[in-house]
Amino acid sequence: MSDVTANRSVFDRPHDWGSAAAKRRVKRRYAADRRLQAYGLGAIALAIGLLGILFSSLIFTGYVAFTTTKVRLPVHLSSEEIDPAKPGEANYRKMTKDAFFALFPEVTNKKEQRELGKILSSGAPYIVRDYIVDHPEDIGKTVTIPVPLSDPYDQLYKGVIPAEIDALGSDAVRRFKKLQSRGVVQVEDGKAFIRLEAYINPGDVPDGDVNAAAYQRMVDESIDSYFPGERNRAYREILATDAADALKQRVVADPSLVGKTVTVDLPVSAHYDSLARTGEAKMLNPRFASERELQWFDSLKERGLVQSPFTWELFFNADSRFPELAGLAGALTGSFFALLVCFLLSFPIGIATAFYLEEFAPKNRFSDLIEVNINNLAAVPSVVFGLLGLAVFLGTFGLPRSAPLVGGMVLSLMTLPTIIVATRAALKAVPPSIREAGYGVGASKHQVMLHHVLPLAMPGILTGTIIGLAQALGETAPLLLIGMNAFIPSIENMGILQPATALPTQIFSWADSPERGFVSRTSAAILILLAFLIIMNAVAVYVRQRIERKW
Repeated sequence: MSDVTANRSVFDRPHDWGSAAAKRRVKRRYAADRRLQAYGLGAIALAIGLLGILFSSLIFTGYVAFTTTKVRLPVHLSSEEIDPAKPGEANYRKMTKDAFFALFPEVTNKKEQRELGKILSSGAPYIVRDYIVDHPEDIGKTVTIPVPLSDPYDQLYKGVIPAEIDALGSDAVRRFKKLQSRGVVQVEDGKAFIRLEAYINPGDVPDGDVNAAAYQRMVDESIDSYFPGERNRAYREILATDAADALKQRVVADPSLVGKTVTVDLPVSAHYDSLARTGEAKMLNPRFASERELQWFDSLKERGLVQSPFTWELFFNADSRFPELAGLAGALTGSFFALLVCFLLSFPIGIATAFYLEEFAPKNRFSDLIEVNINNLAAVPSVVFGLLGLAVFLGTFGLPRSAPLVGGMVLSLMTLPTIIVATRAALKAVPPSIREAGYGVGASKHQVMLHHVLPLAMPGILTGTIIGLAQALGETAPLLLIGMNAFIPSIENMGILQPATALPTQIFSWADSPERGFVSRTSAAILILLAFLIIMNAVAVYVRQRIERKW
């Protein structure tokens, strides 16, 4: 019997699908399928959950940046102070201050007026100026102009920061509660004090002079005796700065107490006094100068002059040192120019390179080496391309620093490998029959590639290009290395050769700012960046589905 006959007999042998062994094998297969599905669903659920946490955090932090707190300020546009021929050169700072002070006629003291002026944003005069420049017909009239408040009051009105904060940390509260648990803290007649057993050490009374005794040392030793082996200096901070005077007065009044242990009531500091009486210790938020400022702000709210509308300034204003005035117009413009340069360079060069490597390059070790290096470049950290741009474009060719032209060239270096890889994959996906049909009707290789293969590969090429540009839009490191994080207060003269910033670098600079308002602005900018990335990837999907040819 031959091998073929033997194998045929094995395969032709009837199989009992109802046997216990067959059922076990089928059961294991189904179980493996279910596990695989569970792994996939678990991975998707984890990704969606993490993405939800990210978006929730950004939205919770950044939604307040899409509104700006403003006061409706009646401003008299005096024709004596404003030259209609030069409306932008008037003293708008004084005009704005006078209009704001007019809302509080009872505030006449210069010092109080300076405190009152802290409620307004330092950029309010520029808002008034821009209004007059845009509406010169209102000169000589009294108009109501919404002007922004300063960042602390903007955050206060939105509920981001409180007017009062805890005066004591959690450790300080814990130490004070520990003293209370030992019955040392007493409250009588609305005042809190600590009742201690103090030993009047004769060694601390020089020459019997009770006025010159080291009473502070006696108090410290007394409170230290309650906490042996602990860091007691922190407990000493609970006492008022003049606590030792209470012990001194007791001994001076009765010098016979020297060498004895006496019970003395020592006052505590103000915050601990409040904690003992009310259970909490509050203080004015250090972002506000005085309680009077808060009272004036409350007066504005009661009169209905304060509002918090949606702010288009976040999109149309350039960067500013004041968070209430800072916007993304400069960053968006810089990113647009950089991506435009990146696209104009990387798209044709990437397609041409991919065409040559895929269709015309000889298959040898040199072309294999080039292919491997291109694939490796797609995985190289972006900071390397920034270093390359710094060394070549700025160091060697002397191109202008922080210009979108240089930024786009650096981003094109990073995007080229992605476009080349995507283009080669798209070219390989075109069926060979298309090429054969072209050759069959007498077309040259050049004509076949441009007229037949390229249109069919274009969906994949565009998809790779858009994904590469989306990746470039979110890059920060290479742009920071070439200095594309300039402070841009205006976008009037921006171009590809002018200093500029980009959206990711703008986010980086805002995140590094100490003002509380920039925290929400940073989150809002990240949301806008993510929105652009989602739109670009959605466009890639739409383009692919729209023009892709199904085989």
